[in-house]
Amino acid sequence: MKRILWFRRDLRVEDNPLLSLGGEVLPVFIFDTQILNSLPEDDKRVSFIFDRVIKLKQSLQDKGLDLKIFWGDPVEIFEVLEGQGFDEVVASGDYDAYAKERDIRVSHILHFRYMHDTYIFQPEEILKDDGTPYLVFTPFYNKAKAHFSKEHLQEHTFGEHTLYHTSYSGITKYHSMVNEVLPLRIDSLGFRLNLPEIKDPQTKIEALQKRLEGYVKERDYLDKEATSHLSIDLRFGTISIRSLLRFLVDQKKKGVDTEPFFRQLIFRDFYAYLLFHFPDLATHNHKYRFNGIEDQEKYTAFCEARTGVPVVDAGVRELLQTGFMHNRVRMICASFFTKDLLLPWQWGEKFFAKYLLDYDAASNILSWQWSAGTGIDPQPYFRIFNPYLQSKKFDKEAVYIKKWIPELSSVDAKKLHDENYLLNYTIENYPKPMVVHKEASQNAMAYFKQRL
Repeated sequence: MKRILWFRRDLRVEDNPLLSLGGEVLPVFIFDTQILNSLPEDDKRVSFIFDRVIKLKQSLQDKGLDLKIFWGDPVEIFEVLEGQGFDEVVASGDYDAYAKERDIRVSHILHFRYMHDTYIFQPEEILKDDGTPYLVFTPFYNKAKAHFSKEHLQEHTFGEHTLYHTSYSGITKYHSMVNEVLPLRIDSLGFRLNLPEIKDPQTKIEALQKRLEGYVKERDYLDKEATSHLSIDLRFGTISIRSLLRFLVDQKKKGVDTEPFFRQLIFRDFYAYLLFHFPDLATHNHKYRFNGIEDQEKYTAFCEARTGVPVVDAGVRELLQTGFMHNRVRMICASFFTKDLLLPWQWGEKFFAKYLLDYDAASNILSWQWSAGTGIDPQPYFRIFNPYLQSKKFDKEAVYIKKWIPELSSVDAKKLHDENYLLNYTIENYPKPMVVHKEASQNAMAYFKQRL
């Protein structure tokens, strides 16, 4: 069997189902111009991916294989490879709309086989008794827990391979059927190196081992290091979901309460599952006709961290500067965006998509729909976060706020959680709140009620 192994969201050698297949193989990674052409030259994700692709290439070389790196349209590239005698192309599943449409087009060129890898369960593995998908998380979670078995922990061992004979040097650029080999540098792709500081997955696992005991109580607090920081590794497959599950099983045997963290992994599966079964969720409300009010001035103020609401502005600054945002802050910002500002959730989703290093279409889209109250969720439109109460509870001493907004460092923490103070007193180099929360939330309730 002569196979193309197409690496995408699985940038690792260990526990990789692609590499469990034997035979003659051509491992490839494609820098997809359909995606890259819309990104700025200093995009942190491209730097991160390029760095991990180079590491993957080196790891494969250590195993007697190699990685051929392409730059171009995947469909055009596979049209060229089709004439070289390959029996199939194998890749791990990718479920967003663009990926599914792209994979269908590739399947018309070469036999295409999915290998399950990115999530715990396959999209049609957890269904109701009548064969339809779940719409509510809790019953999905209960069914998933009951269904979870040793098979979901199984490690994929490295197969017996021979490497397809071709050149593996440089970056092979395909454009209008023209083949050009470029130096193996990020600037060959038209980008400049802007690599974020990210610890390796094993270091994060070791840190998580110490944090699991307090995870459920501390994960929402903005001044504590309580989360795993593994979202980017799961997104790009620099760690296997199964290896993380095996770690949790090992911790559970030692008496550690792993259920809260396991629940979050199931939530990640649930969102991918929903987007797979209901692809229209990517752009359309599941319920309510209200799609927000387009207001470019409000949108710009939010994106530039000029809302005058400290915890929201701190979150946006963290995002713009690092590519990350604390999960609790993501919820606070999304609620403020869709309810206080009444902006379309699709705008917020695209803003996060542009800057989040761990951007996952399913998680981001469904989280924004959750915050807007328009998605597949039994809780309706009246879920509205008070950003001041949220920051008071989860950042009492304003440690997080002052870290990202140093011009507020001399302001008493209590005042940064007090809307009346912020509205009535001038803080040098910092704007007053652009809306009054109570009034804004009442307006949001009225707009949604009108569109029930």
